[in-house]
Amino acid sequence: MINVVFVCLGNICRSPMAEAVMRHKVMEKGLVEQIRIDSAGTGNWHVGKPPHEGTRKLLDGYQISYANMTARQFVSADFTEFDYIICMDNSNAENVRSLPGGEEAEIIKFMDLLPNEKLREVPDPYYTGNFEEVYELVNAGCDVLLNRIQEEHPLT
Repeated sequence: MINVVFVCLGNICRSPMAEAVMRHKVMEKGLVEQIRIDSAGTGNWHVGKPPHEGTRKLLDGYQISYANMTARQFVSADFTEFDYIICMDNSNAENVRSLPGGEEAEIIKFMDLLPNEKLREVPDPYYTGNFEEVYELVNAGCDVLLNRIQEEHPLT
C-alpha cells in the first residue's frame, strides 16, 4: 500500500480538496486497494470539521466525493505512516519539517509537481476565495503525482 498525505494550514480547503481529487483519480484508475490518500493540517483550529463550504461546493460541481472527510492535525507519527508528504506551501513544509522526525522526512512541495507554473505555492482560498484556481492547480498536480507514484511503484 502506497500512502499519500496532503498538508495545508487548517485542513479544510486545499489539502482536503487535493485528497478528494486524488482519491477520485485513484478510484478511476482502479488503484483504491493500492494507494491510500489522506490530508492533514499543521494547525488544530478545525480538527473534526468537514471541508470548507467553498471546497465542498466546488467538489460537488465536479461530482467528486468528500464523504467522511474531517480535518485533523499532522503529527510526527505521520512521518512513518506516509510515503508521500505533500505540502501546499512553504510555511506548511517548514511547520511539518519542524516536528520531531521531520528533519529527515522527504517533503514534497505541491507546486514542485508543476514546475512550469509561475505560482510556487498553492494559494489559500480561505483567504483568496478563489477555489476554482486551487482546483485547477490541484487537478493538474494530482495527475503528475499519480503518474510519479505509478512510475516509482509498479502497480497492477
